[in-house]
Amino acid sequence: MSKLPASNHPIMKLKNLFLILLLGLSFCKNPEKKLPEVNSDFKKVLDAHGDWVKWINSKGLSFTLFHETNMTRENQFFNLQSRKGLVDSENFQIGFDGKNVWISPNREAFSGRSVRFYHNLYFYFFNIPYILTDPGVKVEKIENRTLNGQSYETFRASFDSGTGDSPDDQYFLLINPDTNRLEWLIYRVTFFDPENKSFNALKYEDYRDAGGLVFPRILTGYILDGDSTSNIRYQVSFGDVVLQEEEFDEEMFQMPHENAVIAD
Repeated sequence: MSKLPASNHPIMKLKNLFLILLLGLSFCKNPEKKLPEVNSDFKKVLDAHGDWVKWINSKGLSFTLFHETNMTRENQFFNLQSRKGLVDSENFQIGFDGKNVWISPNREAFSGRSVRFYHNLYFYFFNIPYILTDPGVKVEKIENRTLNGQSYETFRASFDSGTGDSPDDQYFLLINPDTNRLEWLIYRVTFFDPENKSFNALKYEDYRDAGGLVFPRILTGYILDGDSTSNIRYQVSFGDVVLQEEEFDEEMFQMPHENAVIAD
């Protein structure tokens, strides 16, 4: 009796089919994002904040924000790839649909100077070590800076033209010498005035783990007077931090058809 060629043998056919299925599954699996290039000094800081690769590969983030000065609460939701966001407060909702910032039920519901400035303000402050891995951001180690009598290892962040709403903003990260985590953020805002030269200080305290990444539970804003902080400007706290592998439904970031306006 003649033998079947090896390639035509039923067992070989099953093996080949199995290999084809495995290859198909491997191509269907979502690949991880390419990691950004960061210098070794800043990577040490990122590593001290947990598994920052998880931030790169996550799709959604939500957290609760408490304003300690007036005891109001906000739930904030963001898709990390598009940076579409929603700020859900008792008195208003602010959303960013990828193009426009909107507010509901009306502009008067928000007492701040600019809805656009506010819509991702605390998202950036809360996540800033990870935010600084974004395209168009350069982080470099500079000479130590002294604040309130203590010397800190310091990093300066700068932004390419066209990056964000305020590419001329300046950020200096002061690193805790014992933990290698961000302890102070010295920053200058140019959103309202491109010529603004004044800096403020933001203290990062009480880091908590959230699924392998650490986030500050408390942020306290101070007036900066030379190399010292003076009066407290505000304080916020955070809770219920959730990073997720899937994006939020796009519909939640769309402006409602009624009782909402596009805001600046």
